[in-house]
Parts: sequence; structure tokens; C-alpha cells
Amino acid sequence: MTSRTAVAAGATAAVIVGASVPVTGMLQDYPLLTGQALRYGLSAVVLLGWTFARGRRLPLPRPADVPSLLALVGLGMLGFTGALLYAQRYAEPGFVAAMLGGTPVVLALASRRRSAVTVVGAGIVALGVVVLSGGGAWHGPGLLLAALALVGEASFTLFAVGVVRRLGGVAVATWCCLLAAVSGAVLGTVFGGWRVPDARQGLALVALAVVVTALAFGLWYFAVGRLGADRAGVLIGLMPISGLLVSVLLGVQESSALDLVGAAVVAVGCVVGLSTARARPRAGTVETVPAPWVSGRRGPCAARPAPRRAAPR
Repeated sequence: MTSRTAVAAGATAAVIVGASVPVTGMLQDYPLLTGQALRYGLSAVVLLGWTFARGRRLPLPRPADVPSLLALVGLGMLGFTGALLYAQRYAEPGFVAAMLGGTPVVLALASRRRSAVTVVGAGIVALGVVVLSGGGAWHGPGLLLAALALVGEASFTLFAVGVVRRLGGVAVATWCCLLAAVSGAVLGTVFGGWRVPDARQGLALVALAVVVTALAFGLWYFAVGRLGADRAGVLIGLMPISGLLVSVLLGVQESSALDLVGAAVVAVGCVVGLSTARARPRAGTVETVPAPWVSGRRGPCAARPAPRRAAPR
């Protein structure tokens, strides 16, 4: 039951992030860094409110946790967003999405407890994402930037694993949002400047902060803590499927038989990748983390790309 709950949490987080593509599109004309600062600042307020409402305190990271948190924010959040947006200037969105489809493979290979079955499942998921994205071409630094986006996407999970074990999912999400808000504000003041968002942009920022960040981050880190980065990673393949469904419902993209084939391949990959039974973790291992909405207690437990266009996290 616990494993099923973790899978459901990870799948929900992936679906939320994938479905957020149209929302992030509403911020195209808003300064990138200051927009990220506002988004993550609001997310931090929401997460802190949830923690205090539960009668909990936000646990302080140990000095050993700080490098992981900084790397997570620098590479997995702000760095990922920047690399993703610049990559799409030199490469077709389908090419960038296809590159990001390799994230499950990276996570599976990087796991200390990787199994052949999980790696195969991740490879199937990556193949399905390529089919969904339609591939594409690149020029200039497009390949390098897409590869950097891939590194950022994988970093968002890999650097969180050990910290989640010690602090809990909500605490990690909260500290990351606080650090990203401060970093984005400082950098945004120098590059891009500040501007009051209009009603449409303000609505997008609130939606991204509350649902895509505060909720989805907590759910994702819960799944990572329970399943491990390798097994949870295959669920990333659900993001482009979710983005495709939303795009079709909004009438901005038409579905095809090839899309259905790609979605089916991703589903098969998820089943294969999650089929490996993980032994019950011992206390103190990476797989043992607090539940996602409980901070400070020890015990057992976004831009994700759309098929045609990847979204900043």
C-alpha cells in the first residue's frame, strides 16, 4: 500500500507539472528571474504556513546539507529554467523535449541500487517521450543547452535524495523555495528588473506557486523518498502525456496516432521500471524519509516538458 501511495504521489506530481505548460506560457513577457523569485517566494510562504498550521517547526539543514540544497536550487531550479528557455532559441521544442526524455535513464544509472529492470524501464520511457515529442533539429549551442537542461532536470531529484531523508519532503521544498526566491530576487534585480505583473500574469504566478511548486514538489519528494530516485524517475515520462492532453483540450495541438503510440510506450516503461521490488529500507538509509507533509519528524516516510514544448520548472 505504501508503495502504491508513493507511485500515486509521484504520478500526480508529474501530471501537475506536465499540465502546467499553458500556465507557464502566460509568463512569456514577464522578466524570468524576478518571476521565479515571486513564484518561489509565494511557494515558501504556503509551505511555511502548512508547517506551522500542523504545529511543526521548520528543521534547520545541517552544514553538510547546504551544498546539496544550493546545487539543487542552482542546477535543478534556476539553472534548469534558464538552460531550457535558451535551448529553445537554438533548437526545436521537440528536440529539447526528447533530450529531457533521457532523464529517467540518467536517474536509473546514477542510483546506487540500480537494477537492470529499472534501467530497461527507464529506457522504454525515454523512447516513448521521443515518439511523443516528435524529435526535432538544433543549431549552434542548441545541443549543449539541451544537455545542460537534462543535467538540471536530473539534479532536481538526485541532489534531494539524501536531504529528504534527513529533513523531510516539505522541509526540503521549503528551503529550496526560500533559496530560489532570494537568489532569483538578487539576480533579477541586476538582470531583467522588477515589474508589477498584470492580472493574467499574477494568476499564473499564484497557480504555479501553490499547485505546481508547493503541492507538486512535496508529492514528488515523497515519491523519491519512498521509491528511490531511479524508480520514481520513470514517472517523469507522464509529464509530456499530461502536457499533450491539456494542449489537445485547449485546442492548441491536435492528437495523432503516433501520440497514442508514444503514450502507450511510456506507460509500458513505467510499469516495467516500477516492477522491481525494493527491499524494505533499514533505518538511516536513503529510502527512509518523513512523510511529504510532515517536517521535522524522523521516521519512515517543474519547466517538465510537453510533447512539443518544454516548460520551465
